[in-house]
Amino acid sequence: MVLDKLGDSLKSILKKIARAGSIDKKLIDELVKEIQKALLYADVNVKLVFELTNKIKERALNEKVPSAVTQKEYLINIVYEELVRFLGEEKKELNLKNKPSKIMFVGLYGSGKTTTISKLGKYYQNRGKKVAFLALDVHRPAAIDQLEQLGNKLKIKVFSDRKEKDPVKVYKKFKEELNKFDLVFIDTAGRDALSKELIKEIEDLNKEIKPDERILVISADIGQAAEKQAKQFHESVNITGVIASKMDGTAKAGGALVACAVSKAPIKFIGVGEKVDDLEEFNPKGFVGRLLGLGDLEALLEKAKVAIDEEKAEDLGKKLLKGEFNFLDLYEQMQAMSKLGPLNKILDMIPGMGNLNIPKEMLDVQEEKLEKWKYIMQSMNKKELEDPEIIDSDRIERIAKGSGTTAHDVRELLKQYRQAKKLMKVMKGKDPSKLMKKFKGKFPGL
Repeated sequence: MVLDKLGDSLKSILKKIARAGSIDKKLIDELVKEIQKALLYADVNVKLVFELTNKIKERALNEKVPSAVTQKEYLINIVYEELVRFLGEEKKELNLKNKPSKIMFVGLYGSGKTTTISKLGKYYQNRGKKVAFLALDVHRPAAIDQLEQLGNKLKIKVFSDRKEKDPVKVYKKFKEELNKFDLVFIDTAGRDALSKELIKEIEDLNKEIKPDERILVISADIGQAAEKQAKQFHESVNITGVIASKMDGTAKAGGALVACAVSKAPIKFIGVGEKVDDLEEFNPKGFVGRLLGLGDLEALLEKAKVAIDEEKAEDLGKKLLKGEFNFLDLYEQMQAMSKLGPLNKILDMIPGMGNLNIPKEMLDVQEEKLEKWKYIMQSMNKKELEDPEIIDSDRIERIAKGSGTTAHDVRELLKQYRQAKKLMKVMKGKDPSKLMKKFKGKFPGL
């Protein structure tokens, strides 16, 4: 996930709390120092780090522990609550009340603005919205090219005029047509710095378009320098929110997130990878939950809503409990699961799983196996998918040849299928909550 290093550091701090014989001032001082070290490494502003850790220390030493929880649990809760407050507390959604809802994007050159627009377009397209893009970066033909290419891939209509150099006139030209859409994402010019010309251009557009949102796209790899940028844009054009792009692959992302939060411009989305689906609503509670290994079920369910057909999921659930599922059911669910994203990102969202420290190499192997199994099932005929038990050695050889895999790979998939079916038969009629209690007894982290 994003901020792997910070997440690992914070998880180890929680483990230290869990292993401690008792909670005393010495332990709290140690924990505070480790939290400071982890946040400073993530490029969080020194002054803000000390404000946060002083608050954690003060609460840990002075607050009375409620009778319903242990001292250790309450200390973990204090760390969680203060980190959530640090990152803006509540999730802030885009204002989509009007039709069309006009979202204007601003940002410096190279911030990932155009790519972010395409990600957000796909995000809302998946949620049933009719989306259009409007290209108002009239200074760079390459910006229009990029937006048109991304729009074509997503089958999203892009409005542009390469001849007109006045963005206000371009908007006026397409204004009536844009009313046919639910959402209009407006790409504006970027600059190397927030210059007077850029401010005037955005102010003129703002006056004419009257957008529902003015979103600043900021690159997370600039770290705590994001605060100055966010404040400048906020003062100049009154931005209504921030999207932090390029969150993956930079140790400075923590600094950027905190900097934006303190600038009073709420973070609304974060870009967590290069693919078009690598965009998430920013929910401080869920985000901190993942950092601490406590999961983010809300984000997982949001992804699942888009990826998995509810009726099919319910039908499969019934089949699984009866031990009746076949390869067709398994294939459908594998297709749906692949839309949720890489295994490591999914596991981070499941409470308890983030603390298991499963090696990345192992997760990569599982990803490869799922991909291989998908090809194997694509090489099966309908009868074999509906009744895997008919698959004999001759069929195994044919399937392996057709899928570009080996007979061993096909047999491994059949073995996994039979084991899963056997497990479901064992579980048939059992109370899932009682089974979970048994698992918790063996694995306290769950």
